[in-house]
Amino acid sequence: MYYVPDDTETAGYYECSECHERFLDIRIAPRLVCPYCGTEPDMELGPDDAIPEIRETANLLETLEGDEVARYDTLLSLAITGGDYSWI
Repeated sequence: MYYVPDDTETAGYYECSECHERFLDIRIAPRLVCPYCGTEPDMELGPDDAIPEIRETANLLETLEGDEVARYDTLLSLAITGGDYSWI
């Protein structure tokens, strides 16, 4: 699959409040860091470094289970690939 590994039984369906991208993730939490516009902070701090701000802008829309995971993954990936089925 495009967003999650094959045979994934449960996934979260997210939308970013800043860039409005929708995606699937195997982690299920109320909010995540957006893989498109956000970055995971580097927690290795030096003595003069400020603590990085973690911006979790992707909100959980729905928890998907079973066949819905594969169906949503296919639909979302077609939007990214422009209808190119060659990756399937």
